[in-house]
Amino acid sequence: MNNLAYKLKEKEREVVQHEIKHVTKKKKVRLPLGEKLIYVTFCGFMLFGSIQFISNQAALYEANANVQKVEEKVKAQKTVNMDLNDQVKELSQYDRILEKAKKLGLEMNADNVKVVSEK
Repeated sequence: MNNLAYKLKEKEREVVQHEIKHVTKKKKVRLPLGEKLIYVTFCGFMLFGSIQFISNQAALYEANANVQKVEEKVKAQKTVNMDLNDQVKELSQYDRILEKAKKLGLEMNADNVKVVSEK
C-alpha cells in the first residue's frame, strides 16, 4: 500500500510538471526598421492630409460667409436704388414742375417750348 501511495504522488507530480512545461512565454514580435519607417511615414501622411482637409474646409466656410455678406449688401443697395428711382419719378412729374415754376414767377409760353428727345 505504501508503494501505491508513492506511485500516485509521483503521477500527480508528473501531471503538474507536464502542465508547467506546456506554458510558454510569448515572445514580443519586433518590427524591422523598414516597416517601422513605413508605418511612421504613413501616419505622417494621414496626419498631414487630415490637417490639410480641415484647413481647406475652414477656408471654404469663411469664403462662403464673405459671399453671403456681399450678397446682403448688394440686396440692400438695390433696395436703396429702387427707392431713389421712385423719388425721381415723383419729383419729375409735370404738375409738380409747373407748380414750382409758378412759385418762382415763371409763366408758361407755348412759343418757347422745345421738345427734346432722349437718345
